[in-house]
Amino acid sequence: MNTIHVDVVSAEESIFSGEARFVALPGESGELGIYPRHTPLITRIKAGSVRIEMADGSEEFVFVAGGILEIQPNCVTVLSDTAIRGKDLDDEKANQAKLAAEEAVKNAKSDLDLAKASSELAIMAAQISALRRYRNKK
Repeated sequence: MNTIHVDVVSAEESIFSGEARFVALPGESGELGIYPRHTPLITRIKAGSVRIEMADGSEEFVFVAGGILEIQPNCVTVLSDTAIRGKDLDDEKANQAKLAAEEAVKNAKSDLDLAKASSELAIMAAQISALRRYRNKK
């Protein structure tokens, strides 16, 4: 079986480390699909789901709030300030954070406040989308 080693790391901890047949994630210019022996690449990624197809055919999901992707022929590394395992995503917290971000967008007093609030809102919307996708796969 042909696999590639995958590491997903947040600022706090290693979120996932293991062998995979395939990895899909949100690249800056669109969805990226990575198989073993992929051409080396370093690129930014957007907020969304990292889907890891394991050697046994099962799938792991990790939500990332953007970050950096490094691909080597035998290894994929995803570095993100925030990364959350699909099974650890929390509906209630995500929805509350999205509402707070929407409120911050409405009440922004400056362009900087608006940019920060809009960024947070985009991340929370991506997290809720990832959560729904994860729940539907179960």
